[in-house]
Parts: sequence; C-alpha cells; structure tokens
Amino acid sequence: MHNLSDYELMLLVKEKRQEALSILYDRHAGLVYSFAVRSVRNEQAARDVVQSVFIRLWTTESGYNPEKGRFTSWLVTITRNIATDWLRKERRINEGVTSFVPEQFDQIPDDGVSPEASAERESLKRQIRAAYRFLSRQQIDLLEHFYWQGYTLKELSLHYREPLGTVKNRLHQTLKVLRRHLIVEGEG
Repeated sequence: MHNLSDYELMLLVKEKRQEALSILYDRHAGLVYSFAVRSVRNEQAARDVVQSVFIRLWTTESGYNPEKGRFTSWLVTITRNIATDWLRKERRINEGVTSFVPEQFDQIPDDGVSPEASAERESLKRQIRAAYRFLSRQQIDLLEHFYWQGYTLKELSLHYREPLGTVKNRLHQTLKVLRRHLIVEGEG
C-alpha cells in the first residue's frame, strides 16, 4: 500500500481504510505541521491543527481531485483553513494577532520530512519570495491579513474603510499577480 499515490490513498480513506490514512499521515504530517506552526505560532496549537487536518481527511465527503492540482496544495489549503479558524477564535479571545513577513519562511521547520519534500518546500519558498517583489506593500498587507491572520473579507472592509466589493476585487487582483509570477518563476 506504501507505493500507492496520494490520490489512490485518499480513495481508500473514503472507504475508511485506516492504513491508507496512516500512510498519508506519515508522508505529509511534517508539511502540515510546518505550515500550521508557521501560521498559528504555537506548537501545541499546531499539533491540534495537524490532528484536525487528518480528522478532516477521514471524515470529509468531498475528496481530492488530481485534475485541480497537487495533493500537497490541497492539503495545505485544508491546513490553512483550519489554522485560520484557530486564529480567528484566538483573536476573538484576546485580539492579539501576529504579522507575516516573507523572510519568515526560513523559520518553517523541516522536521522529519524527506529530502525530496524539503527540496520542494525550499523551491516553493524561493518562488514565493521572488513573486512578492511584484506586490505593493498594500497588497502584501492584504494577503497577510486575509491568509495569515485570519481576517474575514468583511473585517478587512471595515479595517480598510472600503466597500466589501472593493476589498474582494483587490484581493482577487493581488492573487492574480502573485499566481502569474509564481508560474513564471516556477517555470524558470
């Protein structure tokens, strides 16, 4: 079963095959933890996020579609969503929020990941750093608030004192710029 692809394993997970989930956990827990600890900046909370991610894999009705992207991208999206929920809950409790700086990618731990996964992560870090140079400070702040600090679009609308549609459009345009430059950098 270890030689099955992530997609094949997810099909088995949907059939409630625990060994498939265990293999996915072994393959990707390091990546999920690294992203979670970077997002929530709390080791215990990051461990809780990892647990929640794999519970979500086990319980979700929607599955991974390889035609829509890589499994690791899908998994990081799930992790980001769960980490964002944790951040929002924490912010409601104490209103303390951290800031994201692209250089902090270097602080993401590589605990227990394979050399291939580590090389892939380093490549992605370089691509993101390179793509950030095409964003304005305002665009970077918007990404920080929405993706890393867990603000909702409505909260950002109030924060920037702009209509919700304007904030949505700015975020969409920022993501288009980032995506375009990530693709260009990734091909180079």
